[in-house]
Amino acid sequence: MNLTQVDSNATITLNYWKTFVKAVGKNVTVVVLGITINYINATMIHTFNKYHIFKLNPRYILFIHLVLNDIIQLSTSISLFIFSYAFHTIHVSLCLLLILPAIFTTQNTPLNIAFMAAECCVSVCIPLRYSYICTVKRTYIVIGIIWAISSLSILPDLFILLAVESSQFLQSRVVCSRDSVFRSSYSVKKRDASHTLFLVLVSVTLLYTYCQILFVARCADSDTKKARNTILIHGFQVLLCTTVYVQPPLIKLLVYFFPEGLSDINFATFVINQVLPRLGSPIIYGLRDKTFRKFLKRHLCAVNNLPKIIRSS
Repeated sequence: MNLTQVDSNATITLNYWKTFVKAVGKNVTVVVLGITINYINATMIHTFNKYHIFKLNPRYILFIHLVLNDIIQLSTSISLFIFSYAFHTIHVSLCLLLILPAIFTTQNTPLNIAFMAAECCVSVCIPLRYSYICTVKRTYIVIGIIWAISSLSILPDLFILLAVESSQFLQSRVVCSRDSVFRSSYSVKKRDASHTLFLVLVSVTLLYTYCQILFVARCADSDTKKARNTILIHGFQVLLCTTVYVQPPLIKLLVYFFPEGLSDINFATFVINQVLPRLGSPIIYGLRDKTFRKFLKRHLCAVNNLPKIIRSS
């Protein structure tokens, strides 16, 4: 009996350490990916601010807004991911401080990409009117519209939370997720409706701009063909970003087939829905652009060139 008890305790201890090591590995993976992506994105923002030529081009303004949006989204999402492992539950007030920026920036991304596609379409289809339609002032107005649309999507949920929930709930601890905080049935239905509306509007915009560019590309040069490929890349990026819209039912479906793999399912869906789309932005948009890539290399390679400079001195 003593041997059986010892074996049982050893098995429990071994399983605990396996779970602990696995959890640490997941968090380290997410943090390393987040730091790497944010470093590249921060370098892009530094490049944009350093060279005035980019501040006069609506395309680069929209792109750098997307990059800044990705930094905020990735930082808040990773913080929520780590807190879910470290504390499991946190106070509702602290959860709101983290989850609201994450929701705002998640909603912003497909809208920003849709406007980037529209700008690309204008530059190809009506180039003579491009300088009149796409100005720096109007670009910043578009960015304001993006944030306003996202606000209209999430602020009603916040007002419902403050009006319906008791003060005890606001002071309680919950698993920090959108459904755990905004528990009203109206909020859940409105979330699904807004996700569907966003997805339809962005998809229609990308399809329309692609068809317009495809029509022009029949008798066009390489720049127009590049614009056509850019719209396809926009579509792929939106597809990655909008996977977060189907995340709740997808997790339920996967848990139904793999009931013991909830932790692994949450980790996989988090990386696919939250991290990978932010990894794609700097590669898809920043490195494909010859002008931006030329200036970006100077700063990305600054760390690698530093030892050479020290040795030569």
